[in-house]
Amino acid sequence: MPESGPGSSARAAFVDLLAERGALRFGDFTLKSGRKSPYFINLGSLCQGGDLALLGAAYGDELFARFGHEVDVVFGPAYKGIPLALAAAAGYQALTGRAVGWAFDRKEAKDHGDGGMFVGAPLKDKRVAIVDDVLTAGTAMREALAKLGPTGCTILGAVVAVDRQEKGATGRTALEDLGAEGLPTTAVVTVSDAADHLLAAGRLAPADRDRIRAHLG
Repeated sequence: MPESGPGSSARAAFVDLLAERGALRFGDFTLKSGRKSPYFINLGSLCQGGDLALLGAAYGDELFARFGHEVDVVFGPAYKGIPLALAAAAGYQALTGRAVGWAFDRKEAKDHGDGGMFVGAPLKDKRVAIVDDVLTAGTAMREALAKLGPTGCTILGAVVAVDRQEKGATGRTALEDLGAEGLPTTAVVTVSDAADHLLAAGRLAPADRDRIRAHLG
């Protein structure tokens, strides 16, 4: 598995966790879009406290590798991105040794209590990194950009947990499309990296790895 930053072992531990919890499965699946896929990813299966610690360490490693000490706030789009932002901020702060904020958006703005569209650390004049779970089409990222734009923050880029690597209508992956649109986006791990790691560990059959290669072209 490729190295990435000061805690690269966190990536391997993350892939092992995906397999152990059934968050990454291999077989024959029909996705919500109707497309067939030889793998299925659901980070919702990482639902234990220890899982979040490992996930946060993996996110923190990738954030540090890509942005160094620059990130002030880690932002996660509601709802799935909420625990991801908290875990990632904790993992990143452990590497940087300085306070790192977390924030997420509401589906609808509140006009009472703390009010507003966002919860967590202030965003104005802050350097923000977005985190999300699985990158398929990039829709959630684009929605997050639209919401964050008026806050006055500087968006450094985005990190997703897993890049499905599937190509869309442009002939590029969603990760490549977002980069072309001005949002540098990286993944803690790609499906190919995960499959190679599990194959080497004897936890994935060679035939399944071959099916993934054929699927991704």
